[in-house]
Amino acid sequence: MNVLIVDDNEAAADLLQELLTLQDHTARCTYTAQQAMDAAAEERFDAALIDLTLPDFPGTEVARRLRSAAAGRGPRLLVAISGFSEEEAAGGAAAQNLFDHHLQKPIDMGELTAILSGPR
Repeated sequence: MNVLIVDDNEAAADLLQELLTLQDHTARCTYTAQQAMDAAAEERFDAALIDLTLPDFPGTEVARRLRSAAAGRGPRLLVAISGFSEEEAAGGAAAQNLFDHHLQKPIDMGELTAILSGPR
């Protein structure tokens, strides 16, 4: 899969990119919401891993924009990543309708692998 990583913690994003590459995925890191939107305009992604707390605007807004991308160009699979549990995460019920999955940091790579390997 081609995965878009959106996380303002650059070290965590870069490590996640390396781990996904070792699993034969391709991945691109972005560190702000705007960088993510620019990347999605340039390249087609199968999945996006989106931190809910970004410096320029919330990850829920990134998800909204990707979901409404013209001609189905947005990723089919959106995964929220957050330091909070799904229940505590910023965005509450709104985030639940935007994302296919929610992973709490630190990310369980086994769980992420299962998500990315799921039905396409």
